[in-house]
Parts: sequence; structure tokens; C-alpha cells
Amino acid sequence: MELNLKRPIAFFDLETTGLNISNDRVIEISILKVHPNGNKEQKTLRINPGIPVPPESTKIHGITDEDLKDKPFFKDVAKELIRFLAGCDLSGYNAIKFDIPVLMEEFLRCDTDFDLNNRHVVDVQNIFMKMEPRTLKGAYRFFCQKELEDAHSAEADTTATYEILKAQLDRYQGVDYEGREGIVEHPVVNDIKALHDFSMQQQFADLAGQIIYNTDQVEVFNFGKHKGRTVEDVFSKDPSYYDWMMKGDFPLFTKKLITTIKLRMSGMGSVTLTNSKNK
Repeated sequence: MELNLKRPIAFFDLETTGLNISNDRVIEISILKVHPNGNKEQKTLRINPGIPVPPESTKIHGITDEDLKDKPFFKDVAKELIRFLAGCDLSGYNAIKFDIPVLMEEFLRCDTDFDLNNRHVVDVQNIFMKMEPRTLKGAYRFFCQKELEDAHSAEADTTATYEILKAQLDRYQGVDYEGREGIVEHPVVNDIKALHDFSMQQQFADLAGQIIYNTDQVEVFNFGKHKGRTVEDVFSKDPSYYDWMMKGDFPLFTKKLITTIKLRMSGMGSVTLTNSKNK
């Protein structure tokens, strides 16, 4: 179905140095502008971010520092982008949570006014998530073609979860899945370890996801002002952060992990944590 448009809509996507909205930078922007008469215009720009592109980001989008060294800075293309987006509504995938905030940060850094007022924003991911709800009840309907009676009854929910997993094996076994590095796999197989590996979104170092492993299998913070930095680096340069966490409302397992890391740094090994409130 073709879009019913009263004014142009710009579908856009960003590649960035990372996922931190405040600190990371745009390195590529692609915009597809669709006009009410059906005509289309495409603009794709690579941008020098002024900071290094982390290797873990390059593994995802393939863009290196060398690719960007002679490209313009964002401030050099800001007015060009403003003109191209003039009078357009906006659309993207996860645009509301990521792409639009990152783009706004870039405009603000170079004192360029990009007004979101009077623009409609269509986030395709949100439509997908709302129409295919990621609830147990929604999954039961989708995979098993049944309505979940007594939802939120523990017994009914566990039975439904068992049936959903079996239905997922029927639906997805042998189906291509393209991972973040562009490698096509068939990860949904009738093997519990393989399903464990695929269903883990990130490699959590703790159980709460406050600390994860980076691509070098080193523990890094996954929250707060030190997000993305290794735990050892933070504790070396800001020792008070360890004390703050130990006194804070973090899970016992997380506190045990950071204590183990702290002791490892001093060459002492691991720890058994029984009452973190007294730390």
C-alpha cells in the first residue's frame, strides 16, 4: 500500500560511534525523502565524528577512522540537512529512542536549530512492537494460535511457555538469522545450549545486566556515567565508585562480582559476600 501523504516524509537512519546518546557521534546518515506525488530523493553522507570509532562499533557497521578522515564534520553539513528535511515529517526504526535524540544532539552542538514542532514522527519499531506485543499472551496467540486463559496464573503461564518454545522450534528451525556482524546463521535448533546462547541478548557478567562483557570478554559497566568503561579502569581512577555501589541499592550478586573484580585487581582472588549492607 502506498503512503497517503499530505507533505514529504523523510525516512532516516544513523550509523554512530556507539550507543550513548549524549557522547557518541554520527558517522553516517542516510535519508530517503518520499514526496506526496510518490517521487523519492535519497541523500547519504558520511561524517567525520572528531573522535575515534571504537573497534566494536566498526565490527557492526564496517566504517573505520580511515574511511572518515577526509569527510566533513557535522557542522559542515548541518545546514544542508536542515534544507533537505525542511517541511518533512520523520520516520525511522527505533527513531524516537535513538536516532532522533542523537541527531538533535548533533544539531545542538553546532548551534543549529532543528525544530521538531509541527512534525509528525512515525517509529516503525513501535508499530511492530504494539501490533505484535512481546507479552506471554501475545506470544501464545502468535505461535500457538490459542488464547491464554488464566493469564498470570503461574501454572497456566509455565505451560504456555513450554508450548511456545516447542512452536518456535517448529517455526524457526532452519530459518536464516543475520547477526549484528552480518553473519547468517540458523541459531534456532533443538539444543538447549544453542537456545541459551541465542536467547541471551548480551553477555551479562552479573545477573541484572548492570555489568556485561565487551568483545574482549572484559567486564564493563552497562549503566550510568561510566557506561561502556571497564570496571577495572573505573575502580583504578575513581575508587569511590566501588564504595558508592556497595552502599547502593544493587543486587547482592552484582556487589559480589564487583568485589571479586576489586580483589582480583589487588591479586587476592574472589570473595563470598553474605551481607553487603555492612560493607
